Amino acid sequence: MERIGFCGLGTMGTFMAGNLRKAGFEVTVWNRTPGKTGDLIGLGCTEGDTPAEVARQADIVVTCVSDTPDVEAVLFGADGVASGLASGGMVIDCSTISPDATRTFAARLAAQGIGWIDAPVSGGSEGAKNATLTIMVGGTDADLERARHVLSAMGKTITHFGPAGNGQAVKAVNQVVISGVYLAVAEGMVLSMKAGLDPDAVVAALGGGVAGSWILANRSAKMVNNVYPLGFKTSLHLKDLGIALEMARQLGVTLPVTGLAAQLESGLVARGYGDEDMSNLARPIRQLSGMDG
Repeated sequence: MERIGFCGLGTMGTFMAGNLRKAGFEVTVWNRTPGKTGDLIGLGCTEGDTPAEVARQADIVVTCVSDTPDVEAVLFGADGVASGLASGGMVIDCSTISPDATRTFAARLAAQGIGWIDAPVSGGSEGAKNATLTIMVGGTDADLERARHVLSAMGKTITHFGPAGNGQAVKAVNQVVISGVYLAVAEGMVLSMKAGLDPDAVVAALGGGVAGSWILANRSAKMVNNVYPLGFKTSLHLKDLGIALEMARQLGVTLPVTGLAAQLESGLVARGYGDEDMSNLARPIRQLSGMDG
């Protein structure tokens, strides 16, 4: 079984690396901020001091970091993955980043004989913990087949969308869709509460019909209680919407709901709520509706 390196141990990455180890892979981990490896070491993972050191001990390196510049730094910066991974190795990037930058990174690694899969994920911390993530893949058929057993240890639904960058393009579409659903659920919950209805009963009723969704089932209670533990950070979703809106600008596509969601999330981040779960899109709806000060 191939040796795996894993760079980036945030809310999602820690669970994903743990699931790789539980699947029997030898896993070497690295995180930019120290102190997040304890549970993984307990599972039998080892820790590298730099991405390059992780790569020297791996056949495949998985990256899961916050933004496009972070991926570039982990891959190509001083002591980056590209300086440690041998020709014939592979990078699987599970971050959510620019499709254009993704194509550039893939080409740079290909020049070193290193394969590439962009594999952004959806499913939140629950999906990462339970290895039920949806994974959107860009890359060659051959690279996907080599990576499939690694992806299968982290997720349940793996869909190939063509060459490098296309996985990231689909993830942008995903973030556009969920922004609208979060907003709609927030508005529905606030409307039900202002009408004096029992929100739990409303959710149960709607869940059995066309309005049913994962977000309604799993995030409406946070909106009702006005408490927003992670989940998925609002600041990261705002970053993702920036990618989607830039993609839309390039393609001449109008995204009014996404633009509104980004505007509301910008306000939340500016007010210090960026580290909350993105279901806090209910905050401004509640406030504008006179429920909160």
